[in-house]
Parts: sequence; C-alpha cells; structure tokens
Amino acid sequence: MEYSPPPLFKQGPSALARLIFFVVLALALLISDARFNTLEIVRGVLGAGLYPLQRAALVPRDIFMGAADLAVTSATLRNENTKLKEKNLELSVKAGDAAQLTAENTHLRALLQLGSRASTQTTPVEVQYDTRDPFTQKVVIGKGAQQGIQDGAPVVNEDGVIGQVTRVFPLQSEVTLLSDKDQAVPVQIVRTGLRSVIYGTPKGDTLDLRFVPISADVQTGDELVTSGLDGIYPPGLPVAKVVRVDKQADTAFARVVCLPIAPVRGARQLLVLHYEINQPPNPEEVEAAAAAKEAKDNKGKKGKAAPAKSASAAAPAAAASTPAAKNPEPAAAVKKTEPAATKKAEKSEHARKAESARKPAPGAAP
Repeated sequence: MEYSPPPLFKQGPSALARLIFFVVLALALLISDARFNTLEIVRGVLGAGLYPLQRAALVPRDIFMGAADLAVTSATLRNENTKLKEKNLELSVKAGDAAQLTAENTHLRALLQLGSRASTQTTPVEVQYDTRDPFTQKVVIGKGAQQGIQDGAPVVNEDGVIGQVTRVFPLQSEVTLLSDKDQAVPVQIVRTGLRSVIYGTPKGDTLDLRFVPISADVQTGDELVTSGLDGIYPPGLPVAKVVRVDKQADTAFARVVCLPIAPVRGARQLLVLHYEINQPPNPEEVEAAAAAKEAKDNKGKKGKAAPAKSASAAAPAAAASTPAAKNPEPAAAVKKTEPAATKKAEKSEHARKAESARKPAPGAAP
C-alpha cells in the first residue's frame, strides 16, 4: 500500500526557491516602476480602493483630535472673548475722552478762527502675496481702484505705519513697505519735537533716520511719529524707535538706527487711510503755474502782433509805388512849400539890388 500525504499537507517548491522568486519579482517591479512607471495605474486604483478603509481606520483618531481641538478652541475663545471685553471697555473710555477732546478742539479752533483739521477715512484690506522682486520690500493687497484705493495713500495697522500705496490696479494695489530702501517718511521725535526724514535700508531689517545734526538731542529709546508736514501721512502715527545713535566728529550728521514699531513683514490685515488735508497750495507751484501761463499768453500776443507788423510795413511800400496823382496829400504839401521858397528868393534879390545901389560908382569922388 502506497502512502501519500493528504492534499492539505502537500509541499510545493522549497522555501528558498519561493524566496528567490519573490525577491526577483520585487526587484523587477521596482526597476520597471522606477524607469517606466508601469505600476502608476495600479497604484492609483489601489489607492482609490483603499481610501475608504483608511478613513474608517482613522475615525477614532479624528474623533479624539477633534475633541481635543474643541476643548482647546473653547478655552482659547473664552480667553480671547475676555480680552476683547476688556479692550472694549478701555476703548469706550478712550472714545468718550476723544469725543470730549474733539468738541473742545472744535470750540478752540472756532474761537481762534483756525481751519478745521483734516478728515481721515479708512478702508480695511488684506495682504494677498509678496511681489516677485526679492530686492524690494513690497506686498500686494486685495483692493484697488474700484474700491476707492488711491495712489500714495498711507497703509497702517493697529501698531503703526506699515507703508504706502505706490501702484493701483483695478482690483489690486501694490504697497511699498516702510523698510524698503526707496521709502521715505517725514517724522519727528516725540520727546523733543525734532523733525527729520526716516528711510528704509537695503537689507530691510532696520530704518535710517537721516539729516540729524550731531548736536541734536537724540537718545536710544526715543519714539518717532509722523510729522504730517508732507500732507500724505496724518500726524502722530507711530513709526519707529531709536536703537542706536552714532556720532562721529568728522561728519556733520549723526547716524541714527531705528526699528519699526509695527510688524512690517508679519502684518496680514491692514488699513488704507484716505487722508484729506485742507491746506493752501505750494507757493512755488503757484509761481510756476503763473509763469507758464504768462509765457503762453506772451507767445499768443507775439503771434498776433507779427501779422499786424507785416501789414504796417507793407503800407509804405505801396505808397512809394503809387503815383503822386493818386496820393493828393503829398501834392498839397508841395503846393504849400512853393510860395515860401518864391518869397525867400524875391527877398534875396531885393537885398542884392539895394547893396549894389549903396556902393559908389568907379572913379567917383567919395
């Protein structure tokens, strides 16, 4: 009787042969997929089929994380709500003081017959992205000319000045940040009232307060605000703080290094100011406009006088070419001068005869 193992326990190829086969198959699949992307479709089908299973396996984790986020979010929201209420109370007190100061300011200006202060309106905007030029400090905001954004308008946030609108598109605008090397803002020191101009630097990390004499009273920690003398920035906006003052004997100006108060690069929500100031025009611009108008008028008068002069010059030539019979005035003048010449000739003839009569004849006795 021949003994054979049942079909369940039948052994196929050896374990070593199976290992070699699967290793070779894995290597072939890896090489073909790496070079020819042969398994891309298979991978996509398997990923789409296994996605529901993956989501079902991640449900417990998502529930746990959602509960933790909800607890953290609730605590955060409660803390922010408390801070906002405190801030609201503080701002309400400041609003009451500001209203009282505004009424007092209006009364004093009317008493002193001074003009009203400029009005400032704001437009909230949001930064969309940075510009492509890595050598400039500029960002693009999501509102443009259709939303009332004007070229040259200052841009601020709750901390201070951020920059200025330098290019306006229909739906977007370009803002040059305060730290840009070509940006300049007229400022003054709060402590002393010294006025100067602050510029950005090529690196964009600090600000440079220029045209400060060595003898000026500038100290580390002084706060700089906008002076409002340029008519673009409202006065009193925080700009920067002084961090270093270098005074050298061989230069006329001190080197003052400042840092911006507002987070220039970190700001996301901004305000665009529409600052309108009622001030008289610049005298130099008025004089230039008057000179240009006068020059234009003189040019027009010279153009009109040239034809008249040519007509007056042509009149004597026409008179010279016309015969005397056609011009009675010269003939009358000749007739008036002829009797005078005749009378003069007759008088000279009588005088000659009288002189010859008074002379004695030759050979007569005296």
